[in-house]
Amino acid sequence: MELIRGLHNIREKHKGCVLTIGKFDGVHLGHRAVLTNLISQAKKLGLPSTVMVFEPQPEEVFTPKHAPARLSRLRDKYEQLKSLGVDRLLCIKFDKQFASSDAHDFINDLLVDKLGVKFLVVGDDFRFGKGRQGDFSMLQEHGRYCDYQVVSTQSFRHLDCRISSTEIRDALACGDFQKANDMLGRTFSIAGKVVHGEKKGRTIGFPTANVLLKRCIAPINGVFAVNVLIENQVYKGVANVGKRPTLNGERSQLEVHIFDFNQQVYGNMIRVEFNHKLRDEIKFDSFELLKQQIQLDAQQAKQLLCAQ
Repeated sequence: MELIRGLHNIREKHKGCVLTIGKFDGVHLGHRAVLTNLISQAKKLGLPSTVMVFEPQPEEVFTPKHAPARLSRLRDKYEQLKSLGVDRLLCIKFDKQFASSDAHDFINDLLVDKLGVKFLVVGDDFRFGKGRQGDFSMLQEHGRYCDYQVVSTQSFRHLDCRISSTEIRDALACGDFQKANDMLGRTFSIAGKVVHGEKKGRTIGFPTANVLLKRCIAPINGVFAVNVLIENQVYKGVANVGKRPTLNGERSQLEVHIFDFNQQVYGNMIRVEFNHKLRDEIKFDSFELLKQQIQLDAQQAKQLLCAQ
């Protein structure tokens, strides 16, 4: 699958496509129903199937404190879309300048002139352009004389499909991983590159692999029993997602202690699959009390994972 990052990387060869626009956060079963039909339509027309997403997501620009937690980062979306057979992923940088562009320019300059859209799938609540002036009906109206068809994502879903990213976030927040996984169609996970941490865990016999979550708000917080995927090998472990209040942490990150593992993984990509929530993240009065709790967490995680 081809990744096109930024408007400046759209070339003449990219003109002519079947396109859908959205967040596709989590690429859950509802999204997959839309994408499967999009790919089918693209094959009928002999055109590449293309997904357009925005980075960062609009809410993260305008209302960052109230932006919803991410189910997936761009890398995760890329992998999921590729596995479905999507031909192209177009990632457009979203900022206030882009948001202030004229809605008609978005259609004429981007959709028609640069991408040559022949079939467009968007949510009927999709808004775009300065002051959110562009909407579904505007796209339909332009489509009639610009030779492209517009359909709603709702018509591309299964009739009984009521899955939403919000429902999945709610399930994860409650620790109901089975419900979240059923809607995702896979095990919820967080992937990232292992970075150097403060190495506090080593001093108490619990070294951790650390993954920074950067600007993304995680949909989960606390301590979990997990599986860890490293170079196609699966290991068991216990993980913390949060800011480490006992250590006065400021950045949200994922820390995972992998059982019976002593390999060097700095700079490696790992994927952490969450199976059970053990407890919320809390601040302990001392590092010694934190150490005692980590020992209990590890013991509980091993029992739960071995019982599967």
